[in-house]
Amino acid sequence: MEPLKLVSWNVNGLRAVVGKGFADIFRSLDADCFCLQETKLQQGQIDLEFPGYESYWDYADKPGYAGTAIYTKKKPLSVSRGLGHCLGHDSHDHEGRAVTLEFEDFYLVNLYVPNSQDGLKRLDYRMKWDEDLRTYLKSLDARKPVIMCGDLNVAHEEIDLKNPSTNHFSAGFSDEERAGMTALLKEGFIDSWRFQHPDEVKYSWWSYRAAARQRNVGWRIDYFIVSERLKDNIASTEIHTDILGSDHCPVELRLK
Repeated sequence: MEPLKLVSWNVNGLRAVVGKGFADIFRSLDADCFCLQETKLQQGQIDLEFPGYESYWDYADKPGYAGTAIYTKKKPLSVSRGLGHCLGHDSHDHEGRAVTLEFEDFYLVNLYVPNSQDGLKRLDYRMKWDEDLRTYLKSLDARKPVIMCGDLNVAHEEIDLKNPSTNHFSAGFSDEERAGMTALLKEGFIDSWRFQHPDEVKYSWWSYRAAARQRNVGWRIDYFIVSERLKDNIASTEIHTDILGSDHCPVELRLK
């Protein structure tokens, strides 16, 4: 595998973050592949291209909702949207939550995983998503290594959020969602940041409420998950807490 730099960022509205210096941030990070979540766009609503990059998008049926995109310097062999092309049903393919690019040596899967919502009212759907996602990633991994990134809407361990004791029944830290992440990792995948930083506390999302970011009351819910056989290729991982513009910050993976 050739050296590779990948960045993932939930921008919480691409048009909004464009007005906050997105183009300069994009160019300064200079990623080979730059993955976006929560673009909140429909096709044709933005003209945002960068020299040397191609872009691939998955749009939600509902206007102004969810959405994912990948900008890539590397031309993919194939492009897939959603999960249904593998699962045989399209129940997860109406909210613009998945773009997969196939390259010669690996698959790149960009995801915006559903939130379980207040009161965990969407937890049943979320758990079905997790189950089907494992099936999808295992099917890809059987062919070539997988790099999966995005806003996975779960803080896996207590170290991954500021206040674990008061959030066990909160969306993103329920026992069920955490178990879903554990189940995925047991299928031969690695949380690249935690693999490199087993004891470091760093977050990628902060509520807009109560000056949470200024007080660093956050959660780590943005990830690069890679096939276990790529672990020796992990050169570095980073969480760019200094980059503003969204309630999330970009996360980075470099492969050697």
